[in-house]
Amino acid sequence: MRGKFITVEGIDGAGKSTHMDWLAQRISAAGHVVRVTREPGGTPLGEKLRSLLLSEPMHAETEALLMFAARREHLAQVIAPALAGGTWIVCDRFTDASYAYQGGGRGLAASRLAQLESWVQGDLQPDLTLLFDLVPEEAKRRLAHARALDKFEQEQGLFFERVRAAYLERARQFPQRIHVIDASRSVESIRETLAGLLDDL
Repeated sequence: MRGKFITVEGIDGAGKSTHMDWLAQRISAAGHVVRVTREPGGTPLGEKLRSLLLSEPMHAETEALLMFAARREHLAQVIAPALAGGTWIVCDRFTDASYAYQGGGRGLAASRLAQLESWVQGDLQPDLTLLFDLVPEEAKRRLAHARALDKFEQEQGLFFERVRAAYLERARQFPQRIHVIDASRSVESIRETLAGLLDDL
């Protein structure tokens, strides 16, 4: 039986990482084998590309191409084999992030990203996408006490306004797959919502 593919999205500082391990533990407790992974990254090559993507200035199209190159490797080496073997995947970001960051944030045309999406992943889409939504001002406040910020986290407020708007537009386009989570709520309240979504898969 094929595993389920769950992706976790949101602007930097929205609180995704707070819930990743909890999601995996909940899935495991239900009797499923689960693997937590991330994008960009997830493979040895993907992690090298991640290091470049999060630190080096580059043309927006170069950034998008490298993101999808890392994604192709991730799909081939990790995600597709795991799903085929019945493992559930919980992935920190996936293609919706490219539409949000490279599309909304950097201004690349959605049609360009759609071509890459079709080439790299074909018909494969997540079974469930959890979009943690938070106003950029609050997200920035949360990041103020975090580790050293990467290239994306150092962007200015208007960048994150565009990213957030692109994420919410994706949610409007794909309401059956993408569930918007109000990330300003308490951890306990959010996890009640997440539990219900997992139970419905």
